[in-house]
Amino acid sequence: MPSKHQTGTTRSGRRLVWFAAALSGIVAAAVFLAIAELAALLFARGSSPLLTVGSFVIDIVPRWAKEFAIETFGGNDKIFLLVSLGVAVVVAAAIAGVLQQIRPPLGVVVLIAAGVFAGATTVTRAGATPLAVVPVILGLAAGVVILILLSRRLPKRAANGSDDERAAFDRRGFFRVAGIAAAGAVVVGVGARLVNVTTSSITAVRDALKLPAPKSTVTIPDGAEADVDGLSPLFTPNDKFYRVDTALTVPTVDPATWTLTIDGMVGEQVQITFEELLAMGLDEYVITMTCVSNEVGGNLLGNAKWLGIPVRDVLKRAMPDSKADMVLSTSVDGFTASTPIESLTDPNLDAILAVAMNGEPLPLEHGFPVRMVVPGLYGYVSATKWLTKLTVTTFDKDEAYWTPRGYDAKAPIKLSSRIDTPRIDKQLPAGPAKIAGVAWAQTVGIAKVEVSIDNGDWQSVNLTTAINDDTWVQWWMDWEATAGTHYVAVRATDKAGNLQIEEQAPIAPNGSSGWQRTLVRVG
Repeated sequence: MPSKHQTGTTRSGRRLVWFAAALSGIVAAAVFLAIAELAALLFARGSSPLLTVGSFVIDIVPRWAKEFAIETFGGNDKIFLLVSLGVAVVVAAAIAGVLQQIRPPLGVVVLIAAGVFAGATTVTRAGATPLAVVPVILGLAAGVVILILLSRRLPKRAANGSDDERAAFDRRGFFRVAGIAAAGAVVVGVGARLVNVTTSSITAVRDALKLPAPKSTVTIPDGAEADVDGLSPLFTPNDKFYRVDTALTVPTVDPATWTLTIDGMVGEQVQITFEELLAMGLDEYVITMTCVSNEVGGNLLGNAKWLGIPVRDVLKRAMPDSKADMVLSTSVDGFTASTPIESLTDPNLDAILAVAMNGEPLPLEHGFPVRMVVPGLYGYVSATKWLTKLTVTTFDKDEAYWTPRGYDAKAPIKLSSRIDTPRIDKQLPAGPAKIAGVAWAQTVGIAKVEVSIDNGDWQSVNLTTAINDDTWVQWWMDWEATAGTHYVAVRATDKAGNLQIEEQAPIAPNGSSGWQRTLVRVG
């Protein structure tokens, strides 16, 4: 019968071997990803397994999860996904390492299954090349070799924990090999990813791009912007403009090679280069954009100056069929949006192919070199970034990315208003104060904004001068704040006489609605 000391040593040895087995799986996965990153740099830059799997996850994620991620993490939702995916890889790899130790070759089978899955997500991504699967194959081969090499350095029946087996465990040799492999994976993987990002970056091209002067500019009327602390500026800075899309990494598109294809129900298929697009002449527009994921009182909207070309002028070249009722726009990353064709061809609507935003070429994360901007429609049915194709079709024949995921195929922006200040998280001092915010009713325009304090009568407030009916307006009112807790509500009326919907509705299937009510603390 073994002594207590011997039993403790046995248990300690078992734990060490289980740890080493799990570590062997994690190191093998790290080598897999590192070699795949290096191969992607050499053969197919968009074929990083971690990123293609992440993009696949974005595509299949249920609507509630997408809404939760945007509401909880905002613009950091992609980072959250990558971190979560990394944790999942570590856990799965550790399990593979343990399985390889107790029931070989199950660990290798798990690793191969992961590789097949990664390969499938890679070759089915939009724009995948014939070499797209090469990084996965090379990475998988390296990972399998490392897993077998490390597992052979462990006791064969470690689960039994016999003294002879522990004696056969060359701890120093195992951890030396594992350490070298892990360090090499970090250096190669991180280095390849950084080189990939740096050398494929289109930032320098964007910075050097000189756009022609616009044929026309928008005159900003006097009184278009109010001077109120805490109020959103009239124009949202590019680095503050909301970003919601399905791209795990920002696509890099060179204007020199960019083309826009117009096909489908057309008299003639057309392909336009970036240079040809600019030669059509740019005009300036001011348009507010809103995401369907914007909750009541949310910040997923912004107002900007855009330079672009009317979509109708581009479509006209292809001679759309009169029976078509939808244009399916496609991004270089495979995202699609379904836009009613009348929203793109109506001469009274400024639907544009935008190339600049707030006085500079489109930021990479906002669609460089070309994106769509369509007033009056939520972005998921109109505002395709990194645009590469317009397919003239019908709603009966085709559907866009978000339609089968529970969102309406058509989604006009709802009349809405928002309180910017006072904020619920900041206490006001008693005395003179201002309540202010923004309101929008795209293609119609705002006629009136009203505020109610503590469920009192609705009071009309001051409005700034609207730039046009496609932009938000700022509003404000003077208020004598008294100590205590107060409830402030806001509602808007558009120029057609429609009152903002009071009933609360979720963002799906076609945008949130409801009057914003917020708590104000006065001390």
